[in-house]
Amino acid sequence: MNIEQMQQNAPLVSVIIPAYNAEAFISQTLDSVLSQTYKNIEVLVVDDGSRDKTPEIVKSFAQSDRRVILLQQSNKGVAAARNLAIENARGEYIAPIDADDIWYPLKLERQMQCMLQAESSVGLIYCWSAWTDEQGLIIGEYSDYATDKPEGKIYAALVYRNFVGHASSPLIRRTCLEKVGGYSCKLKENNAQGCEDWDLYLRIAEYYEFRVVREFLVGYRQINGSMSSNCSSMARSYDLVLRNSQQQHPEIPSCIYRWSKSYFYSYLLGKSLTGSAHWNSLVYLFNALQADFMFLLRPGVYKIFVKCLLKLVASPLTSLIWQDHNSWLQFRQKLGLNQQSNQQQEMTIADITRQVNKGKQSLKLYDRVLRQRWFKVMQLCQRPASQAVRQKVSV
Repeated sequence: MNIEQMQQNAPLVSVIIPAYNAEAFISQTLDSVLSQTYKNIEVLVVDDGSRDKTPEIVKSFAQSDRRVILLQQSNKGVAAARNLAIENARGEYIAPIDADDIWYPLKLERQMQCMLQAESSVGLIYCWSAWTDEQGLIIGEYSDYATDKPEGKIYAALVYRNFVGHASSPLIRRTCLEKVGGYSCKLKENNAQGCEDWDLYLRIAEYYEFRVVREFLVGYRQINGSMSSNCSSMARSYDLVLRNSQQQHPEIPSCIYRWSKSYFYSYLLGKSLTGSAHWNSLVYLFNALQADFMFLLRPGVYKIFVKCLLKLVASPLTSLIWQDHNSWLQFRQKLGLNQQSNQQQEMTIADITRQVNKGKQSLKLYDRVLRQRWFKVMQLCQRPASQAVRQKVSV
């Protein structure tokens, strides 16, 4: 189905955007949404009790484009904000995006083409994402695309790792949300925000199949101090979601839950290192090893351990010079180090697409272990439930 045919009888897509103190990026986000080649959209922005100019900026967009709708509530968290948008949405399909991310122009068009060609058993279409810095410059791909992103019945694979990635990637059939419910507000009640999107994807995967558009269609912005960088909250959120999954699905081999923990804590390790939280980095390193000693095969683990120890030993001295991590970043900026780093890392969508298509010529030992595990997890997903239960998996 081409875009002309699709636009003639185009279903309405409801774009939902939770926004809290988002004045720095909300204009770029809205511009990217309103510039989509798929035009039959409504854009519901929920101001979650912002104390900055977020509502004024959204109102200015609403005055010039009737597709933009501003909803407001007291600060109740990202899950409640998304749910409020869904309650007020009119579309057959729901497309979430966070207020600091961007969509590239073909995002909705490509996903709707895939959705309209799929069976009703398909409930969610996701896509690839590119990491961007605070200025929106592409700095790399979101995750390892050496292994194909899965499709079909993928619950066990989604337990192993959240390959959808984040909240700005999926297009969701509205009937899925009516069946499984919206985003969970219980995580915020337990001071554990961060995995609301993963929790929703898991609940959808219990009943529906997933499809993927293998193109980089989302710019996933990396911001120091954003919720995804709040590692302690993310860790609590992850533990709650994983524990619930393990209670609901004891048929999934316990090793998959252990591998999931190791993979997730290695992710938090990287986030903590980026924020120079060296003690937390050691804690997450220990947690990753406790869940899976194969993590010792990962290149750089020993270097990370030594680096964190040295930084902690030197911290009494460096704290006299730089009060916090932001002070250190400002110092680097004055020296031009950040600019040099950006020049070295800046990429285009074409660059990372070429890397993915080229693939990796050789895999190190830890990469081979991960790939072998991934194949086993995918084999488990492809078996009928009666054959998958209690299936022993070991690597």
